[in-house]
Amino acid sequence: MTDAIDLLEFLGRGEPVRGAAPWPRFVVTDGHWLALASHLERTDWALLGLWASPGEVHAALYQETPAEIAIATVPCPDGRFASLARARPGAGRLERAIRDLFGLVPVGNQDLRPWLDHGQFPVRHPLSGVARRPINWASAEYAFLEAEGEALHQIPVGPVHAGIIEPGHFRFHCSGETVVRLEARLGYVHKGIEAAMEGKFPADAAKPAARISGDSTVAYGIAFARAAEAAAGTEAPARAHWLRALMAELERIANHIGDFGAICNDASFVLMHSRCGILRERVLRAAELSFGHRLMMDCVVPGGVARDLGDEGRRHLERLAKRLAREVKSLERVYDGKPSLLDRTVGTGIVSAALAHRLAAGGPIGRASARGFDARRMPAYPPYDALEFDVPVLEEGDVNARIWLRLKEIEQSLRLVEQLLAGLPEGPLASALPARAGEGMALVEGFRGDILVWMRLGPDGRVERCHARDPSWFQWPLLEAAIEGNIVADFPLCNKSFNCSYSGHDL
Repeated sequence: MTDAIDLLEFLGRGEPVRGAAPWPRFVVTDGHWLALASHLERTDWALLGLWASPGEVHAALYQETPAEIAIATVPCPDGRFASLARARPGAGRLERAIRDLFGLVPVGNQDLRPWLDHGQFPVRHPLSGVARRPINWASAEYAFLEAEGEALHQIPVGPVHAGIIEPGHFRFHCSGETVVRLEARLGYVHKGIEAAMEGKFPADAAKPAARISGDSTVAYGIAFARAAEAAAGTEAPARAHWLRALMAELERIANHIGDFGAICNDASFVLMHSRCGILRERVLRAAELSFGHRLMMDCVVPGGVARDLGDEGRRHLERLAKRLAREVKSLERVYDGKPSLLDRTVGTGIVSAALAHRLAAGGPIGRASARGFDARRMPAYPPYDALEFDVPVLEEGDVNARIWLRLKEIEQSLRLVEQLLAGLPEGPLASALPARAGEGMALVEGFRGDILVWMRLGPDGRVERCHARDPSWFQWPLLEAAIEGNIVADFPLCNKSFNCSYSGHDL
Protein backbone atom coordinates (compact mmCIF):
# COMPACT_ATOMS: atom_id res chain seq x y z
CA MET A 1 0.00 0.00 0.00
CA THR A 2 1.10 3.57 -0.62
CA ASP A 3 -0.17 6.89 0.62
CA ALA A 4 -2.19 8.32 -2.26
CA ILE A 5 -2.65 11.65 -0.51
CA ASP A 6 -1.02 13.58 2.31
CA LEU A 7 -2.63 12.97 5.72
CA LEU A 8 -2.86 16.64 6.65
CA GLU A 9 -4.23 17.50 3.24
CA PHE A 10 -6.89 14.80 3.55
CA LEU A 11 -8.02 15.71 7.07
CA GLY A 12 -7.57 19.42 6.38
CA ARG A 13 -10.84 19.36 4.46
CA GLY A 14 -12.49 19.29 7.88
CA GLU A 15 -12.84 22.11 10.39
CA PRO A 16 -9.62 22.75 12.35
CA VAL A 17 -9.97 22.90 16.14
CA ARG A 18 -8.33 25.86 17.81
CA GLY A 19 -5.98 25.15 20.67
CA ALA A 20 -5.15 21.53 19.80
CA ALA A 21 -1.48 20.84 20.47
CA PRO A 22 1.04 19.76 19.41
CA TRP A 23 -0.74 18.08 16.49
CA PRO A 24 -3.80 19.38 14.67
CA ARG A 25 -7.32 18.06 15.13
CA PHE A 26 -10.04 18.37 12.52
CA VAL A 27 -13.80 17.93 12.91
CA VAL A 28 -15.08 16.02 9.89
CA THR A 29 -18.50 15.18 8.52
CA ASP A 30 -20.00 11.70 8.39
CA GLY A 31 -19.15 11.54 4.70
CA HIS A 32 -15.56 12.60 5.34
CA TRP A 33 -15.24 9.95 8.09
CA LEU A 34 -16.63 7.31 5.71
CA ALA A 35 -14.07 8.41 3.13
CA LEU A 36 -11.38 8.05 5.79
CA ALA A 37 -12.51 4.50 6.55
CA SER A 38 -12.31 3.69 2.85
CA HIS A 39 -9.04 5.51 2.36
CA LEU A 40 -7.37 3.57 5.20
CA GLU A 41 -7.73 0.41 3.13
CA ARG A 42 -5.46 1.93 0.47
CA THR A 43 -2.82 3.62 2.64
CA ASP A 44 -0.14 2.81 5.17
CA TRP A 45 -1.48 5.31 7.70
CA ALA A 46 -1.21 3.83 11.18
CA LEU A 47 -4.07 4.10 13.65
CA LEU A 48 -2.45 5.45 16.82
CA GLY A 49 -5.63 5.56 18.86
CA LEU A 50 -9.43 5.61 18.77
CA TRP A 51 -11.46 7.07 21.64
CA ALA A 52 -14.60 9.02 22.40
CA SER A 53 -16.00 12.00 24.24
CA PRO A 54 -19.72 12.40 24.86
CA GLY A 55 -21.27 12.61 21.39
CA GLU A 56 -18.06 12.38 19.34
CA VAL A 57 -15.36 9.93 18.30
CA HIS A 58 -11.68 10.71 17.68
CA ALA A 59 -9.03 8.87 15.67
CA ALA A 60 -5.31 9.68 15.84
CA LEU A 61 -3.43 8.79 12.66
CA TYR A 62 0.23 8.62 11.71
CA GLN A 63 1.73 8.91 8.24
CA GLU A 64 5.31 7.71 8.00
CA THR A 65 6.42 9.61 4.87
CA PRO A 66 6.32 12.51 5.31
CA ALA A 67 6.14 12.07 9.09
CA GLU A 68 2.81 13.55 10.15
CA ILE A 69 0.31 13.03 12.98
CA ALA A 70 -3.23 14.36 13.05
CA ILE A 71 -6.57 13.69 14.75
CA ALA A 72 -9.96 13.32 13.07
CA THR A 73 -13.15 13.89 15.05
CA VAL A 74 -16.63 12.92 13.88
CA PRO A 75 -19.73 14.15 15.78
CA CYS A 76 -22.29 11.41 16.53
CA PRO A 77 -25.62 13.19 17.13
CA ASP A 78 -27.54 9.97 16.46
CA GLY A 79 -25.19 7.86 18.58
CA ARG A 80 -23.58 6.07 15.62
CA PHE A 81 -20.33 6.27 13.68
CA ALA A 82 -18.74 4.30 10.86
CA SER A 83 -16.42 1.54 12.04
CA LEU A 84 -12.73 1.63 11.09
CA ALA A 85 -12.19 -2.01 12.06
CA ARG A 86 -12.35 -3.41 8.54
CA ALA A 87 -9.38 -1.32 7.45
CA ARG A 88 -7.60 -1.31 10.81
CA PRO A 89 -8.34 -4.43 12.91
CA GLY A 90 -6.79 -2.75 15.94
CA ALA A 91 -9.85 -0.49 16.03
CA GLY A 92 -12.24 -3.38 16.68
CA ARG A 93 -11.91 -3.74 20.43
CA LEU A 94 -11.44 0.00 20.92
CA GLU A 95 -14.82 0.49 19.22
CA ARG A 96 -16.41 -2.11 21.47
CA ALA A 97 -14.99 -0.27 24.49
CA ILE A 98 -16.42 3.01 23.14
CA ARG A 99 -19.82 1.36 22.86
CA ASP A 100 -19.60 0.06 26.44
CA LEU A 101 -18.46 3.36 27.95
CA PHE A 102 -20.23 5.95 25.78
CA GLY A 103 -23.09 4.11 24.07
CA LEU A 104 -21.85 5.12 20.60
CA VAL A 105 -22.42 2.30 18.10
CA PRO A 106 -19.71 1.46 15.50
CA VAL A 107 -21.72 0.78 12.35
CA GLY A 108 -20.05 -1.92 10.29
CA ASN A 109 -18.18 -3.57 13.15
CA GLN A 110 -19.24 -7.20 12.95
CA ASP A 111 -18.44 -7.84 16.61
CA LEU A 112 -20.60 -5.86 19.04
CA ARG A 113 -20.19 -8.10 22.06
CA PRO A 114 -19.52 -6.13 25.26
CA TRP A 115 -15.81 -5.74 25.96
CA LEU A 116 -15.15 -3.80 29.18
CA ASP A 117 -18.70 -4.06 30.54
CA HIS A 118 -19.00 -7.45 32.24
CA GLY A 119 -22.38 -6.66 33.71
CA GLN A 120 -20.96 -5.05 36.84
CA PHE A 121 -21.32 -1.36 35.92
CA PRO A 122 -23.82 0.49 38.14
CA VAL A 123 -25.17 2.21 35.00
CA ARG A 124 -24.90 1.56 31.30
CA HIS A 125 -22.52 3.71 29.25
CA PRO A 126 -21.06 5.45 32.32
CA LEU A 127 -19.04 8.07 30.40
CA SER A 128 -21.84 9.15 28.08
CA GLY A 129 -23.06 11.90 30.40
CA VAL A 130 -26.55 10.36 30.35
CA ALA A 131 -27.57 8.13 33.25
CA ARG A 132 -29.00 4.88 31.98
CA ARG A 133 -30.32 1.81 33.73
CA PRO A 134 -27.86 -1.03 34.30
CA ILE A 135 -28.08 -4.22 32.32
CA ASN A 136 -26.77 -7.54 33.54
CA TRP A 137 -24.63 -8.75 30.65
CA ALA A 138 -23.28 -11.38 33.03
CA SER A 139 -26.66 -13.10 33.00
CA ALA A 140 -25.88 -14.31 29.49
CA GLU A 141 -22.83 -16.42 28.71
CA TYR A 142 -20.17 -14.61 26.70
CA ALA A 143 -20.35 -15.95 23.14
CA PHE A 144 -16.86 -17.00 22.15
CA LEU A 145 -16.21 -17.38 18.44
CA GLU A 146 -16.70 -20.84 16.99
CA ALA A 147 -14.11 -23.04 15.29
CA GLU A 148 -15.15 -25.85 12.96
CA GLY A 149 -13.36 -29.09 12.19
CA GLU A 150 -13.11 -32.71 13.22
CA ALA A 151 -11.88 -33.72 16.66
CA LEU A 152 -11.65 -30.15 17.99
CA HIS A 153 -11.82 -29.54 21.71
CA GLN A 154 -11.82 -26.43 23.88
CA ILE A 155 -9.47 -25.54 26.72
CA PRO A 156 -10.68 -22.67 28.94
CA VAL A 157 -7.96 -20.94 30.95
CA GLY A 158 -8.60 -18.23 33.55
CA PRO A 159 -9.62 -15.58 34.33
CA VAL A 160 -8.06 -16.62 37.65
CA HIS A 161 -4.50 -17.89 37.18
CA ALA A 162 -1.89 -19.47 39.40
CA GLY A 163 0.50 -17.08 41.10
CA ILE A 164 0.29 -13.30 41.23
CA ILE A 165 -1.10 -12.73 37.76
CA GLU A 166 -3.80 -10.33 36.61
CA PRO A 167 -7.08 -11.85 35.41
CA GLY A 168 -7.81 -12.66 31.80
CA HIS A 169 -9.69 -15.51 30.15
CA PHE A 170 -8.19 -17.48 27.25
CA ARG A 171 -10.34 -19.84 25.20
CA PHE A 172 -8.34 -22.34 23.12
CA HIS A 173 -9.78 -24.39 20.28
CA CYS A 174 -7.37 -27.24 19.65
CA SER A 175 -6.85 -30.22 17.39
CA GLY A 176 -4.86 -32.52 19.61
CA GLU A 177 -2.07 -30.33 20.96
CA THR A 178 -2.20 -27.84 18.07
CA VAL A 179 -3.97 -24.54 18.68
CA VAL A 180 -6.51 -23.83 15.95
CA ARG A 181 -7.84 -20.63 17.50
CA LEU A 182 -7.20 -18.59 20.62
CA GLU A 183 -9.59 -15.91 21.80
CA ALA A 184 -8.95 -13.71 24.81
CA ARG A 185 -11.57 -12.04 26.95
CA LEU A 186 -10.25 -9.13 28.97
CA GLY A 187 -11.73 -6.23 30.94
CA TYR A 188 -11.69 -7.93 34.34
CA VAL A 189 -9.52 -5.18 35.86
CA HIS A 190 -11.42 -2.20 34.51
CA LYS A 191 -11.06 0.45 37.20
CA GLY A 192 -12.74 3.52 35.75
CA ILE A 193 -9.44 5.41 35.51
CA GLU A 194 -10.65 7.87 32.88
CA ALA A 195 -13.70 8.82 34.94
CA ALA A 196 -11.49 9.14 38.02
CA MET A 197 -9.36 11.78 36.27
CA GLU A 198 -12.25 13.97 35.17
CA GLY A 199 -12.84 17.11 37.20
CA LYS A 200 -9.39 17.05 38.78
CA PHE A 201 -6.52 19.44 38.26
CA PRO A 202 -3.69 17.77 36.30
CA ALA A 203 -1.51 17.57 39.42
CA ASP A 204 -4.16 15.41 41.10
CA ALA A 205 -5.20 13.47 37.98
CA ALA A 206 -1.57 12.48 37.44
CA LYS A 207 -1.79 10.01 40.34
CA PRO A 208 -4.42 7.69 38.82
CA ALA A 209 -2.71 8.10 35.43
CA ALA A 210 0.56 6.84 36.91
CA ARG A 211 -1.27 3.75 38.17
CA ILE A 212 -2.85 2.69 34.88
CA SER A 213 -0.15 0.02 34.58
CA GLY A 214 2.25 -0.05 37.52
CA ASP A 215 5.18 -1.48 35.57
CA SER A 216 4.99 1.53 33.24
CA THR A 217 4.33 4.20 35.85
CA VAL A 218 7.16 6.45 34.59
CA ALA A 219 6.12 6.16 30.94
CA TYR A 220 2.49 6.89 31.80
CA GLY A 221 3.57 9.74 34.05
CA ILE A 222 5.56 11.31 31.21
CA ALA A 223 2.77 10.81 28.67
CA PHE A 224 0.18 12.35 30.99
CA ALA A 225 2.48 15.24 31.92
CA ARG A 226 3.37 16.02 28.31
CA ALA A 227 -0.31 15.98 27.29
CA ALA A 228 -1.15 18.33 30.19
CA GLU A 229 1.74 20.62 29.30
CA ALA A 230 0.67 20.72 25.66
CA ALA A 231 -2.91 21.53 26.67
CA ALA A 232 -1.76 24.25 29.06
CA GLY A 233 0.71 25.72 26.57
CA THR A 234 3.79 25.28 28.75
CA GLU A 235 7.00 23.28 28.74
CA ALA A 236 8.90 21.48 31.49
CA PRO A 237 12.44 22.69 32.32
CA ALA A 238 15.39 21.03 30.59
CA ARG A 239 16.61 19.27 33.75
CA ALA A 240 13.15 17.75 34.22
CA HIS A 241 13.19 16.34 30.67
CA TRP A 242 16.55 14.68 31.27
CA LEU A 243 15.53 13.25 34.63
CA ARG A 244 12.30 11.91 33.12
CA ALA A 245 14.28 10.14 30.41
CA LEU A 246 16.69 8.71 32.98
CA MET A 247 13.78 7.28 34.96
CA ALA A 248 12.16 5.94 31.78
CA GLU A 249 15.32 4.11 30.72
CA LEU A 250 15.74 2.59 34.18
CA GLU A 251 12.13 1.42 33.97
CA ARG A 252 12.77 -0.03 30.50
CA ILE A 253 15.91 -1.87 31.65
CA ALA A 254 14.23 -3.38 34.71
CA ASN A 255 11.24 -4.63 32.72
CA HIS A 256 13.22 -6.01 29.79
CA ILE A 257 15.53 -7.91 32.16
CA GLY A 258 12.51 -9.29 33.99
CA ASP A 259 10.79 -10.31 30.76
CA PHE A 260 13.90 -12.03 29.43
CA GLY A 261 14.21 -14.10 32.59
CA ALA A 262 10.49 -14.93 32.62
CA ILE A 263 10.58 -16.16 29.02
CA CYS A 264 13.56 -18.39 29.78
CA ASN A 265 11.76 -19.69 32.87
CA ASP A 266 8.80 -20.79 30.76
CA ALA A 267 11.27 -22.71 28.62
CA SER A 268 12.45 -24.45 31.83
CA PHE A 269 15.74 -22.52 32.05
CA VAL A 270 15.28 -21.54 35.69
CA LEU A 271 18.89 -20.47 36.20
CA MET A 272 18.48 -17.58 33.75
CA HIS A 273 15.28 -16.52 35.49
CA SER A 274 17.08 -16.42 38.84
CA ARG A 275 19.98 -14.44 37.42
CA CYS A 276 17.67 -11.91 35.79
CA GLY A 277 15.73 -11.57 39.03
CA ILE A 278 18.92 -10.52 40.79
CA LEU A 279 19.80 -7.99 38.10
CA ARG A 280 16.28 -6.54 38.04
CA GLU A 281 16.40 -6.17 41.81
CA ARG A 282 19.61 -4.17 41.49
CA VAL A 283 17.95 -1.78 39.08
CA LEU A 284 14.92 -1.34 41.34
CA ARG A 285 17.12 -0.70 44.38
CA ALA A 286 19.12 1.83 42.38
CA ALA A 287 15.89 3.57 41.44
CA GLU A 288 14.86 3.74 45.09
CA LEU A 289 18.25 5.10 46.11
CA SER A 290 18.21 7.69 43.34
CA PHE A 291 14.55 8.75 43.27
CA GLY A 292 13.00 7.48 46.51
CA HIS A 293 10.77 4.76 45.06
CA ARG A 294 11.52 1.37 43.51
CA LEU A 295 9.12 1.99 40.61
CA MET A 296 9.70 5.77 40.66
CA MET A 297 5.95 6.24 41.06
CA ASP A 298 4.76 9.86 41.23
CA CYS A 299 8.28 11.12 40.51
CA VAL A 300 7.04 12.60 37.21
CA VAL A 301 4.49 15.39 37.62
CA PRO A 302 2.82 17.82 35.20
CA GLY A 303 5.29 20.61 34.68
CA GLY A 304 8.40 18.61 35.54
CA VAL A 305 9.56 16.12 38.15
CA ALA A 306 9.08 15.81 41.91
CA ARG A 307 12.47 14.26 42.65
CA ASP A 308 16.01 15.38 41.88
CA LEU A 309 19.08 13.20 41.43
CA GLY A 310 21.81 13.76 44.00
CA ASP A 311 25.52 13.05 43.70
CA GLU A 312 25.26 9.71 45.49
CA GLY A 313 22.50 8.56 43.17
CA ARG A 314 24.46 9.69 40.12
CA ARG A 315 27.57 7.75 41.16
CA HIS A 316 25.50 4.66 41.97
CA LEU A 317 23.80 4.73 38.57
CA GLU A 318 27.13 5.18 36.78
CA ARG A 319 28.51 2.06 38.46
CA LEU A 320 25.30 0.15 37.84
CA ALA A 321 25.30 0.96 34.11
CA LYS A 322 28.86 -0.29 33.65
CA ARG A 323 28.18 -3.47 35.59
CA LEU A 324 24.92 -4.21 33.80
CA ALA A 325 26.58 -3.77 30.41
CA ARG A 326 28.98 -6.62 31.27
CA GLU A 327 26.23 -8.76 32.78
CA VAL A 328 23.94 -8.42 29.76
CA LYS A 329 26.73 -9.51 27.39
CA SER A 330 27.20 -12.57 29.60
CA LEU A 331 23.47 -13.34 29.49
CA GLU A 332 23.49 -13.07 25.70
CA ARG A 333 26.33 -15.60 25.42
CA VAL A 334 24.60 -18.04 27.75
CA TYR A 335 21.27 -17.76 25.94
CA ASP A 336 22.82 -18.10 22.48
CA GLY A 337 24.80 -21.12 23.60
CA LYS A 338 21.86 -23.26 24.74
CA PRO A 339 20.52 -25.31 21.79
CA SER A 340 17.74 -26.80 23.92
CA LEU A 341 16.53 -23.30 24.79
CA LEU A 342 16.78 -22.02 21.22
CA ASP A 343 14.80 -25.05 20.09
CA ARG A 344 11.87 -23.70 22.11
CA THR A 345 12.15 -20.07 20.96
CA VAL A 346 13.30 -20.07 17.33
CA GLY A 347 10.33 -20.28 14.96
CA THR A 348 7.77 -20.24 17.77
CA GLY A 349 4.88 -17.75 17.88
CA ILE A 350 5.63 -15.91 14.65
CA VAL A 351 3.97 -12.53 13.99
CA SER A 352 4.23 -11.52 10.34
CA ALA A 353 5.51 -8.10 9.38
CA ALA A 354 2.29 -7.42 7.45
CA LEU A 355 0.15 -8.07 10.51
CA ALA A 356 2.40 -6.02 12.81
CA HIS A 357 2.14 -3.06 10.43
CA ARG A 358 -1.61 -3.44 9.97
CA LEU A 359 -2.23 -3.33 13.72
CA ALA A 360 0.45 -0.66 14.27
CA ALA A 361 2.11 -2.80 16.93
CA GLY A 362 4.84 -0.98 18.80
CA GLY A 363 7.67 -1.87 21.14
CA PRO A 364 9.57 -5.15 20.94
CA ILE A 365 6.52 -6.87 19.44
CA GLY A 366 6.42 -4.59 16.41
CA ARG A 367 10.17 -4.11 16.08
CA ALA A 368 10.76 -7.90 16.16
CA SER A 369 8.43 -8.07 13.13
CA ALA A 370 10.08 -5.35 11.02
CA ARG A 371 8.01 -2.37 12.22
CA GLY A 372 10.64 0.09 13.39
CA PHE A 373 8.39 2.66 15.04
CA ASP A 374 9.77 4.20 18.25
CA ALA A 375 8.16 7.33 19.69
CA ARG A 376 11.53 8.46 21.05
CA ARG A 377 12.67 8.77 17.43
CA MET A 378 9.41 9.85 15.82
CA PRO A 379 7.67 12.09 16.74
CA ALA A 380 10.55 12.44 19.23
CA TYR A 381 10.46 14.49 22.42
CA PRO A 382 13.06 16.02 24.73
CA PRO A 383 15.72 15.01 25.50
CA TYR A 384 15.81 12.11 23.03
CA ASP A 385 16.12 14.51 20.12
CA ALA A 386 19.53 15.46 21.56
CA LEU A 387 20.76 11.92 22.35
CA GLU A 388 22.38 9.20 20.28
CA PHE A 389 20.82 5.74 20.22
CA ASP A 390 19.81 3.05 17.75
CA VAL A 391 16.38 1.48 17.30
CA PRO A 392 16.98 -2.26 16.84
CA VAL A 393 14.69 -3.93 14.29
CA LEU A 394 14.46 -7.63 13.38
CA GLU A 395 12.30 -9.44 10.85
CA GLU A 396 11.78 -12.99 12.10
CA GLY A 397 8.86 -12.11 14.39
CA ASP A 398 9.24 -15.16 16.64
CA VAL A 399 9.88 -15.59 20.37
CA ASN A 400 13.62 -15.59 19.74
CA ALA A 401 13.40 -12.25 17.90
CA ARG A 402 11.38 -10.72 20.73
CA ILE A 403 14.03 -11.91 23.20
CA TRP A 404 16.87 -10.41 21.17
CA LEU A 405 14.96 -7.15 20.76
CA ARG A 406 14.79 -6.83 24.53
CA LEU A 407 18.48 -7.62 24.95
CA LYS A 408 19.46 -5.09 22.29
CA GLU A 409 17.18 -2.46 23.79
CA ILE A 410 18.77 -2.97 27.21
CA GLU A 411 22.13 -2.19 25.60
CA GLN A 412 20.74 0.97 24.02
CA SER A 413 19.10 2.04 27.28
CA LEU A 414 22.38 1.62 29.13
CA ARG A 415 24.01 3.76 26.45
CA LEU A 416 21.31 6.38 27.01
CA VAL A 417 21.75 6.26 30.80
CA GLU A 418 25.45 7.08 30.40
CA GLN A 419 24.64 10.05 28.13
CA LEU A 420 21.91 11.30 30.46
CA LEU A 421 24.16 11.17 33.51
CA ALA A 422 27.02 12.87 31.66
CA GLY A 423 24.92 15.65 30.15
CA LEU A 424 22.32 16.29 32.88
CA PRO A 425 21.77 20.07 32.82
CA GLU A 426 21.37 22.26 35.88
CA GLY A 427 18.21 24.22 36.52
CA PRO A 428 14.74 24.03 38.06
CA LEU A 429 12.81 20.79 38.38
CA ALA A 430 9.35 22.04 37.43
CA SER A 431 7.33 24.92 36.09
CA ALA A 432 3.74 25.80 37.00
CA LEU A 433 0.87 24.90 34.69
CA PRO A 434 -1.36 27.88 33.96
CA ALA A 435 -5.08 27.33 34.59
CA ARG A 436 -6.49 27.62 31.09
CA ALA A 437 -8.56 25.75 28.55
CA GLY A 438 -6.84 23.69 25.91
CA GLU A 439 -6.21 20.20 24.65
CA GLY A 440 -3.04 18.25 24.15
CA MET A 441 -1.84 14.84 23.06
CA ALA A 442 1.39 13.02 23.82
CA LEU A 443 3.04 9.92 22.41
CA VAL A 444 5.69 8.43 24.71
CA GLU A 445 7.74 5.25 24.36
CA GLY A 446 7.26 2.82 27.24
CA PHE A 447 8.96 -0.56 27.48
CA ARG A 448 5.97 -2.21 25.76
CA GLY A 449 5.72 0.43 23.03
CA ASP A 450 4.08 3.77 22.41
CA ILE A 451 1.63 5.13 25.00
CA LEU A 452 -0.88 7.73 23.83
CA VAL A 453 -2.56 10.24 26.15
CA TRP A 454 -5.07 12.82 24.94
CA MET A 455 -6.43 15.45 27.30
CA ARG A 456 -8.92 18.31 27.24
CA LEU A 457 -8.75 20.99 29.94
CA GLY A 458 -11.61 23.29 30.90
CA PRO A 459 -11.35 27.07 31.42
CA ASP A 460 -10.36 26.55 35.07
CA GLY A 461 -7.58 24.14 34.10
CA ARG A 462 -9.38 21.01 35.29
CA VAL A 463 -9.44 17.81 33.25
CA GLU A 464 -12.66 17.60 31.25
CA ARG A 465 -11.69 14.44 29.38
CA CYS A 466 -8.58 12.28 29.32
CA HIS A 467 -7.92 9.12 27.35
CA ALA A 468 -4.91 6.83 27.72
CA ARG A 469 -4.16 4.12 25.17
CA ASP A 470 -1.81 1.33 26.24
CA PRO A 471 0.38 -0.45 23.65
CA SER A 472 -1.35 -3.69 24.64
CA TRP A 473 -4.53 -2.71 22.78
CA PHE A 474 -2.71 -3.45 19.52
CA GLN A 475 -0.66 -6.38 20.84
CA TRP A 476 -3.22 -8.67 22.48
CA PRO A 477 -4.82 -9.51 19.10
CA LEU A 478 -1.37 -10.36 17.72
CA LEU A 479 -0.82 -12.87 20.53
CA GLU A 480 -3.96 -14.67 19.37
CA ALA A 481 -2.55 -14.78 15.84
CA ALA A 482 0.94 -15.81 16.97
CA ILE A 483 -0.16 -18.95 18.82
CA GLU A 484 -2.23 -20.40 15.98
CA GLY A 485 -0.55 -23.53 14.62
CA ASN A 486 1.68 -23.86 17.69
CA ILE A 487 1.20 -26.39 20.47
CA VAL A 488 -0.65 -25.55 23.67
CA ALA A 489 2.51 -26.03 25.72
CA ASP A 490 4.13 -23.11 23.88
CA PHE A 491 1.43 -20.63 24.88
CA PRO A 492 3.13 -19.59 28.15
CA LEU A 493 6.31 -18.97 26.16
CA CYS A 494 4.50 -16.86 23.56
CA ASN A 495 2.49 -15.05 26.22
CA LYS A 496 5.61 -14.09 28.20
CA SER A 497 7.37 -12.97 25.01
CA PHE A 498 4.51 -10.48 24.54
CA ASN A 499 3.91 -9.59 28.21
CA CYS A 500 0.88 -7.49 27.38
CA SER A 501 -0.66 -5.45 30.19
CA TYR A 502 -4.07 -6.41 31.53
CA SER A 503 -4.40 -3.36 33.77
CA GLY A 504 -3.20 -0.89 31.12
CA HIS A 505 -5.58 -2.36 28.58
CA ASP A 506 -8.60 -2.55 30.87
CA LEU A 507 -8.22 0.99 32.33
